[in-house]
Amino acid sequence: MTRALARWYLDHGRHNLPWRATRDRWAVLVSEVMLQQTQVPRVRDAYEPFMSRFPSPQAAAEAGPGALIAAWGRLGYPRRARRLWEAAVRISTDGWPDDLRDLPGVGRYTAAAIGAQVDDSDVIGVEVNIRRVCERIAGSALSDAAAEAEAVEIARPLSGRDRLLALMDIGATVCTAHQPKCVECPLRSACATRGTLATETRHRQARYEGSFRQRRGMVLGRLRAEGAVRTIDLDGEALASLLDDGLAEVTRGKAHLPRS
Repeated sequence: MTRALARWYLDHGRHNLPWRATRDRWAVLVSEVMLQQTQVPRVRDAYEPFMSRFPSPQAAAEAGPGALIAAWGRLGYPRRARRLWEAAVRISTDGWPDDLRDLPGVGRYTAAAIGAQVDDSDVIGVEVNIRRVCERIAGSALSDAAAEAEAVEIARPLSGRDRLLALMDIGATVCTAHQPKCVECPLRSACATRGTLATETRHRQARYEGSFRQRRGMVLGRLRAEGAVRTIDLDGEALASLLDDGLAEVTRGKAHLPRS
């Protein structure tokens, strides 16, 4: 089974994703932050223009939070851009911390994913795709620690970068949430569920049209496009929320993207 996974990854892994071509720590951090709650095609479109503008933590820190928020475009959840700028400031000032979880916006999975992809560290992070693969093969819901242990066992003898990306790609392209392609899966001989798991729950994102998220997005879109807008011309509740999140500032009665 494990040899089959290695062969599958060699032949069918998503090796052409632009962030897979680098071992630069900043570039991988940017890709992982962008990929949080965002589909790969949307990240693919945004990633290279973003990296061209902010090729290093120093460039991002010097540009200011408003520049990163503006460049974030329609990736959604713009608070991520703010946190990425905060991480860039921390890195530029103090260097990369030994524990990446000390950086703003970096949690257990992101830290492990960066270590595996950049340094080929023998660590495993569990994101939604890897968790799905592990739980379907095990036939039960798993804690984070148990899912990590299951991932290591499933993917032997792969380790580090190849293990992380092989399992991620299987989950994203074969062991999918709604229509798994079990016949094509190199792990099917050991799978307890063949694509179904009674404990799985499907979390549907709340409707965007008419939502408060849309109202926030409309205000932020105006600030990106127009630079500064009178507060009386904006949705006050949505603007207040953006102010609380550090995604906007107000100067002399006009709202604008943050400058610090």
